[in-house]
Amino acid sequence: MDVIDKIPSSKTLEINAMARKLKNEGKDVINLTTGEPDFSTPEEIKQKAKEALDKDFTKYTDSKGIQDLRRVISKILERKGIYYLENEILVTNGGKQALFNALLSILNPDDEVILFSPLWVSYIPMVLLSRAKPVVIENKFEKNFLPDVDEIKRRISKNTKAILINSPNNPTGAVYPEEIVKEISKIANENNIYVIADEVYDALVYDVDFVSFHKHVKPELLIYINAFSKTYAMTGWRLGYVATKNKQIYQRIVKIQGHTTSSVNSIAQYAATVADNVDNSYMIKEFKKRRDFTVEKAKEIGLEFAFPKGAFYLFFKSPTNNDEQFCKKLLEEKLVALVPGSAFGAEGFVRLSFANSIEKIEEGFKRIERFLEENYK
Repeated sequence: MDVIDKIPSSKTLEINAMARKLKNEGKDVINLTTGEPDFSTPEEIKQKAKEALDKDFTKYTDSKGIQDLRRVISKILERKGIYYLENEILVTNGGKQALFNALLSILNPDDEVILFSPLWVSYIPMVLLSRAKPVVIENKFEKNFLPDVDEIKRRISKNTKAILINSPNNPTGAVYPEEIVKEISKIANENNIYVIADEVYDALVYDVDFVSFHKHVKPELLIYINAFSKTYAMTGWRLGYVATKNKQIYQRIVKIQGHTTSSVNSIAQYAATVADNVDNSYMIKEFKKRRDFTVEKAKEIGLEFAFPKGAFYLFFKSPTNNDEQFCKKLLEEKLVALVPGSAFGAEGFVRLSFANSIEKIEEGFKRIERFLEENYK
């Protein structure tokens, strides 16, 4: 229990709980905390789920995932220039389980995993639950939250087992350019270090080209993570996947899944087999429109922020280092819910999600502007 006791509770959930309470009281809350698209799941996928029910496709499946879905995932990846065969892919209960399975498959006590902050809230707890040590390197606001390659080299030790990377990034919206992808890959390749590439936001990239770590990391060292959640608005379906060409790691992940969740919901898997024929370009266009709108509004009210090139978050400087207090006070006084940056290891920053309608984003900014004028000017 000592490891579990060390893991902090989620500040995101705390703010969400406050927002829900206020909303249940009939208050007009603008919730800009959410990390999920507000679109409906595409109709083709929903119809396929109904077909699964009609066919009584409701039994246990292969713990690796049904073959048809793994074949579809292979096709989806191939269109991105990422090549994995169906027997190198394992379907998981969301991207979160894919990450946890990957970490458990390679880590031993005293192993170290290099992480970059600001970082998604579950990375450090996952490493700790794997009985390993998180080594966190701070990405600086002044460098657009991109990693310092020299700092990575300095932090490598004999115990470094893996580097966990999230690009496009939650919470900053940073997208790693090819030169940085190459440099990190070179470090990993030369030091025989695994790279766990969390690329769940890879479809949501604006103005720049996305470069996958698959392009530069040695195949036996790469553990690739993705999910249907963000790309197809399927967060509640809990469908992620992990892929690797390292046969030993793949078999370990199969074993872990077999002894934990056994397999993924059969209906969700069946539904996703049509995903390769789904046109989700309308979502991506709308997210870019919202990104542009959010950036303009942030400039208008004088926020200092990292320009988001991917995902659907704006990460801006709080007017006070006590970002938790800022977010709670904003919610109490103006009914706008945002996530404090300290939840992501970045005290003094705030995350705003633009995975919401333009109308709600606009109203949210009006209230934030009034709040800043009343409290910080």
